Amino acid sequence: MKLSIRSLLTSMVAALVVSTTPVRAEDTIKVGVLHSLSGTMAISETTLKDTMLMLIDEQNKKGGLLGKKLEAVVVDPASNWPLFAEKARELLAKDKVAAVFGCWTSVSRKSVLPVFEELNGLLFYPVQYEGEESSKNVFYTGAAPNQQAIPAVDYLMNDLGVKRWVLAGTDYVYPRTTNKILEAYLKSKGVAEADIMINYTPFGHSDWQSIVSDIKKFGSAGKKTAVVSTINGDANVPFYKELGNQGVSAADIPVVAFSVGDEELSGIDTKPLVGHLAAWNYFMSIDDPANAAALKTWHTFIKNDKRTFNDPMEAHVIGFNMWVKAVEAAKSTDPAAVQKAIIGVETPNLTGGISKMLPNHHITKPVLIGEIQANGQFETVWKTEGLVPGDAWSDFLPDSKVIEADWTDKLNCGNYNTVTKKCSGQNYK
Repeated sequence: MKLSIRSLLTSMVAALVVSTTPVRAEDTIKVGVLHSLSGTMAISETTLKDTMLMLIDEQNKKGGLLGKKLEAVVVDPASNWPLFAEKARELLAKDKVAAVFGCWTSVSRKSVLPVFEELNGLLFYPVQYEGEESSKNVFYTGAAPNQQAIPAVDYLMNDLGVKRWVLAGTDYVYPRTTNKILEAYLKSKGVAEADIMINYTPFGHSDWQSIVSDIKKFGSAGKKTAVVSTINGDANVPFYKELGNQGVSAADIPVVAFSVGDEELSGIDTKPLVGHLAAWNYFMSIDDPANAAALKTWHTFIKNDKRTFNDPMEAHVIGFNMWVKAVEAAKSTDPAAVQKAIIGVETPNLTGGISKMLPNHHITKPVLIGEIQANGQFETVWKTEGLVPGDAWSDFLPDSKVIEADWTDKLNCGNYNTVTKKCSGQNYK
C-alpha cells in the first residue's frame, strides 16, 4: 500500500518517539533512600536522608556514574516497621532503583530483608546492630557487636574498673540480642548474675523517673557501676534529662551509649551529662583531613554550619563510595555484578583509615570511645590501634560461634555451620 508523505512522516515521528522513550528512561540511575522522616525515629534518620542527597549531589558534580546522573528516590516509612517493607518493595519493583540506602532500627531492617532477598535488591545498612545475620542482599556498614558493644564493655571493665552492669535498652531485637551477647560475655569474664541489671522500655518512652531511681539504687551497692545503653530514638532525650535531674554524674555511674551520637546531643542541654560516654566508629570531633573535608562539604550542602555529622552518616559515606567503586568495576548496576565486585573494595573512612568490604558483607572499622563535652561534642578518650573486622556471628553465643559467613565462591553462604558443614537459610548455590 502506498503511503502519503504526511503518513510517512507521521510514522517516522511515532517510531522515533517509541525508540527514544526507553533511552530517556535510562538517562539516570535511581538510588533509593529509605529513612524515617516522621515518627519516633525521625530524630535520628532525617539527617541520613540529607546525607544521601549530599552524596548523590557530589557524585553528579563528578559526572555521575557510568556516564549517567544519579537520581534520589526518597520515601518516608514513618517509623512504621511494616511500612518499611511496603516502601522497599515500591522502590525496587516500581521505581527500579539500583540500590537502597536506609533503615536504622534492626526491626526495620528485618522487615525489609525478605523483600530485598525476593527481588534481589541491594540494601546498604548504616547503623550499629546486633549481628547474627548475613544476607547476600545487605551490606552492613554500621558496627557489629565486636566493633562497638564488646570493646565498650572492655573499656569500662579494664580502664574504669566497672564491676556492676545496667543493660538498658529499647524493647526490640537490637537491644535484646546485643544484651544477650553482652550478658554471656560478662559472665564469661566472671561477672555474677546479681551484678547485671537488664531493663527494656518501649519506643518513645518518656517517663524515666522510676527507672533512673532504680539505676541509682542498683549502683549504691559499693561496686563501681555503669550503664550500657541501647536506648534508641527520641527516648534518649528524656532519659538523659532525668539523669541530670537526679544528679547521676559520670563520676558516679557512667553511661556508655551505642545509639547516641552528635546528632542526638544537639537537641539537649549537655552540661549535666559531661563525662558520660558513647561507643562509635566515628565522632565529628575527629582531627583528620578527610573528616575536615567531609564536614566542609556537608555544611556547604546543608547551608548550616551548626548541623552535626555522626557515625551512621559516615557509614553512608563509606557504603555509598563502596557501591560507586563496585559499579564502576562491574561496569553495571546489576545486583549480581555489584555483589561480586564489591567484595574487597576499599575506601577511605573519615577517621584517617581505609575501610574494606569483607566476604561476610561487613566492613573493617576503628572503635572509639568518646566522652561528652559541655559544647555537645565528643572527645575521643580511647581508640583501637587498628581497624576491627566486622563479625556477623558472635563468638559468645553457643549456636553462633560455629557459624561462618562468606559470600565469595568459597561458601556463597551467610550462615555456614562449620561443624555440620551445611548452609542454612538463604543460600544462592
